[in-house]
Amino acid sequence: MPPISASPALSHLRVLDLTRVRAGPTCCRILADFGADVIKIEAPSGVDPNEGISGQRHGYDMLNLHRNKRSMTLNLKTPAGLALFKRMVKDADVVVENFRPDVKYRLGISYEELRQINPRIILASISGFGQDGPYSKRPGFDQIAQGMGGLMWVTGLPGQGPVRAGAAVADIAAGLYAAIGILIALAERERSGVGQWIHTSLLQAQIAILDFQAARYLVDKVVPEQAGNDHPYSTPMGVFQTRDGYINLGVGGDGQWRKLCEVLGRPELGTDERFSTVEARFQNRPLVRSLIEPLFMERTSAEWLELLAEAGVPAGPIYKMDEVFADPQVQHLQMAVPCTHPVRGNVELVGQPLVLSRTPAQIKEPAPDKGAHTDEILAELGLSATEIDKLRSEGVI
Repeated sequence: MPPISASPALSHLRVLDLTRVRAGPTCCRILADFGADVIKIEAPSGVDPNEGISGQRHGYDMLNLHRNKRSMTLNLKTPAGLALFKRMVKDADVVVENFRPDVKYRLGISYEELRQINPRIILASISGFGQDGPYSKRPGFDQIAQGMGGLMWVTGLPGQGPVRAGAAVADIAAGLYAAIGILIALAERERSGVGQWIHTSLLQAQIAILDFQAARYLVDKVVPEQAGNDHPYSTPMGVFQTRDGYINLGVGGDGQWRKLCEVLGRPELGTDERFSTVEARFQNRPLVRSLIEPLFMERTSAEWLELLAEAGVPAGPIYKMDEVFADPQVQHLQMAVPCTHPVRGNVELVGQPLVLSRTPAQIKEPAPDKGAHTDEILAELGLSATEIDKLRSEGVI
């Protein structure tokens, strides 16, 4: 059986995926969805003390994170398992791992060791806090990074106390940055002919995606506080209650403010000097809200959204998850992709948000069972059925 190839874009690449939980699998999912031969390498049952850390094998998370990958079992703590892994490195392009930084050295799979086997190899490492420094050996999870990276202090209502974001943003961001780093290293390898070690961490990724909030402190020494649903400095930009629910309003520029005032039937507010500039509206934010908030109660959310769209004022609904995927624009974008799983049957998974015109991503195969492709991959290495059986009996695979 040939390797899975969801797209021709990266079908020339082989990736050895040693990751688990979310950040690393997110990185490798991108590569797999765009056609790379991603081999998910897992410890045989009973070897890993944290075996269930990634969730149920046929659960929604595993299905969504590990589609388009092949799976093999391999015990890297055995000499035979390590030797097999190093044989695989010879023909691989990328290795991705998210162990604590010291683990790769103990296993004998650091970048220095891997590049002796294959000078073109790219090692991507994702950690909680970085590959060195005072916290490097600490275990890290998304919520820890959200707190240390400042996100929990700027999320939530004023005075509410620290609030975790509703998705694993540090994990996901670290996975995205790792994928970007791999693609940059692959592009550079086209010129130099050699690979390199790229690494990121949940903490670095979390700080980076705070973006303007972090820059406010670094440049102006302003410590951002919780602002609830309001934008930190643009107004009116936030949540407004309507006759039958809530909508998001996003008024940034002065022209948008004047258009909003016309839609609300209060055009005089658009030229009122107390509100005529971004700075003036920010200084008078409570007054702005007190004047326009009651007006939104006069119509339904759908009515307001239609009027605001016609006027070119940014606004949108606030959905529950079922409403997200029922929206016609979301359906047009094909963000729910059908997939047939041998146990779960017909399911839908989250599509890639990046569209390539000639070589788009696809979901071609469901997430594999643990070790589903072990024999196939070892046969590609030239091992006989007898040799494979012996490795299995010895607990290597």
